Amino acid sequence: MSKLTGQERITACFAQAQEQGHKAFIPFITCGDPDLTTTRNLVNVMVANGATMIELGIPFSDPTAEGPVIMAASERALAGGVTTDKIFDLVVTLRQDDHITVPLVFMTYANVVYSYGTERFMARCAQVGIDGMILPDVPFEEKEEFEVPAHKQGLALISMIAPTSHERIAKIAQSAHGFIYVVSSLGVTGTRTKFSSDLASVVATIKQYTKLPCAIGFGISTPEQATAMGKLAEGAIVGSAIVKLIAAHKQAAPEVVGPYVKSMVEALQI
Repeated sequence: MSKLTGQERITACFAQAQEQGHKAFIPFITCGDPDLTTTRNLVNVMVANGATMIELGIPFSDPTAEGPVIMAASERALAGGVTTDKIFDLVVTLRQDDHITVPLVFMTYANVVYSYGTERFMARCAQVGIDGMILPDVPFEEKEEFEVPAHKQGLALISMIAPTSHERIAKIAQSAHGFIYVVSSLGVTGTRTKFSSDLASVVATIKQYTKLPCAIGFGISTPEQATAMGKLAEGAIVGSAIVKLIAAHKQAAPEVVGPYVKSMVEALQI
């Protein structure tokens, strides 16, 4: 692990992807679905096939931003006995035993952090090698109680901007760290065939207020969609399409997720 902060490592990985000839590809998986051993294998195979950064979902019983695919994955993981501490232990294994060096970002909900203890959660993140987090249920106006302890540990609290953010885009972009998560369309996560027609203008507006990279997520599932998003932003985020593969193939999922990630990375050679 470098001596850069988590915030700096996240931002730097987008430039590194560009140096390697592609835009950033950021896959999401739910930790513990179907089990933590498979999660470990998935992270390794996704990195081996070119993933720039990994979003690790900490399961929550009421994931309000998630569609049915990721919600079901959370339910399976929780039923299997996954806990936040077990996920922290997994990150230690990924960093120390598997030598995973790409940025790792948690995606979870405010209640998960609260219940663990916000200061304790952030300190543990920094200790094990997490670089930042995404908390989709925390409004911009209420982020300070998470952002202050996160920044104290060098972690990035990733900001989300949607086509409906309008006049709030400037404020959100100006105070963002790591990268900007651009939400492709309204509603919850899930694969889609249509995206907001305003994405280009949303990204252009963001760029007026920050030099941070943008990555577009929510609904991307095909190489063609990844290429289209890569032309608008510095990266693409894919969750539900990968979680579907995991649901279908279970412990054998790494065998199909690896080639899928490779195809998406190749599609982002723009």
